[in-house]
Amino acid sequence: MKGKMAIVGDGDSITVFKAAGVAAFPAENDVKARDILRRIAKEYQIIFLTEELARPLSEFTKRFDEETYPVILSVPSKAGSTGYGTQLLKDAMERALGVDILFNS
Repeated sequence: MKGKMAIVGDGDSITVFKAAGVAAFPAENDVKARDILRRIAKEYQIIFLTEELARPLSEFTKRFDEETYPVILSVPSKAGSTGYGTQLLKDAMERALGVDILFNS
């Protein structure tokens, strides 16, 4: 499992990742994405999830927060960023450090 990465998202959004050698799993909705995450969670250390799927799956993906792997990261889709991934990063930093060192807002 050393360094294996995957992305779950709509077909157009995952194309760039696939071209870079990241395992790509197309999912047209959050139900399909949840099934894929369940299936690949033990095989991949880092899983990128597009923001449109990450938001409705937030409660489901919290189960991975207590585990070392996989790390689930929210990334913008082809439609652009909704700010959700940035907010998740900000919240995680504040929980870990007790202060917002990057965003200062």
